[in-house]
Amino acid sequence: MTRIYRYVIPYVIILATLNSHTHIRAVSSVVALGANLLCSRVPGLTARQRRICTKAPDAIVSISEGSRTGIRECQHQFRHHRWNCSLMAAGSGVFGHVVLIGSREAAYAYAVASAGVTYSVTASCARGNISTCGCDDRKRGRYSASGWKWGGCSADINFGIKFARKFVDAREVEGDARALMNLHNNNAGRRAVKKTLKTECKCHGVSGSCTMKTCWKTLPPFTNIGRHLLKKYNKAKPVIVHRSRRRSSPYLRLRRTKRRARRPRKSHLVYLEKSPNYCDMNLATGSLGTVGRRCNRTSRGGDGCDLLCCGRGYNTHQYTRKWQCNCKFYWCCYVHCHTCQEETEEYTCK
Repeated sequence: MTRIYRYVIPYVIILATLNSHTHIRAVSSVVALGANLLCSRVPGLTARQRRICTKAPDAIVSISEGSRTGIRECQHQFRHHRWNCSLMAAGSGVFGHVVLIGSREAAYAYAVASAGVTYSVTASCARGNISTCGCDDRKRGRYSASGWKWGGCSADINFGIKFARKFVDAREVEGDARALMNLHNNNAGRRAVKKTLKTECKCHGVSGSCTMKTCWKTLPPFTNIGRHLLKKYNKAKPVIVHRSRRRSSPYLRLRRTKRRARRPRKSHLVYLEKSPNYCDMNLATGSLGTVGRRCNRTSRGGDGCDLLCCGRGYNTHQYTRKWQCNCKFYWCCYVHCHTCQEETEEYTCK
């Protein structure tokens, strides 16, 4: 996001020079101009997202970083799968649609990206980087049933969820089955952040005693959220669009259920179409194939050459690595080292 800062800094300098009450209108005009210029330079925003950006330009950096955090976590969790989020990361921007069919992989991609934005905005609030939010003080001073007291700077997860919902969901305007699926998974990602919040405490008292304990809610490492969503991915629910005479708008219901028109839970990930095998490149389904992917010849898991290469076989590459080792200092004044070497093999899918 260095390009964004390039347009923000000149306006910050101008604002610093306009500190008189007589320049309030000038300040407002400069702020509006800077926000409009900033948001017009961000690629991939819809008209509604651009309006949100203009109203809260200090949040756009957090939103971008949150989207990238989601992409990195997706790549980490699926590093041993045939689909490894490579197409998701290959996009030109972080705000565009993920080019995937409505599979369970798309469900995870949207959920983890939405979770990343929620996470980043909430963290930025606690650090004071966004002017319209801060810490969650609603419980400050209250006592829990266990006797400890709410204090510190609790993560304002409700603001993070609200802001992420407003911004991320603004892209889903089509109103079709895929938009309903995306909106559901976006919400599931935001709920995952709230679900995985942890409580941190600090003891107070003489000589380290814990006569009084204050606690607050804080964000966990984002990889915890990624693992939580991966479990949801493994149990993702197939859905179809249901149109009822009683309701004007369609909604999603579970495909395989004995109960009529039963809806999926809000925490579930849902998908519309069966996943392809991701063995061969097919951009229409969001598959880059597995040709050239590194594999583990001895593994029987998803990263094993048999599974990852889809039965096509693999190439073996031999490398010799050399480095200085067993170094010893002699007085005075030189260092003598031996040369060590190691023969290694690398395997890539045909």
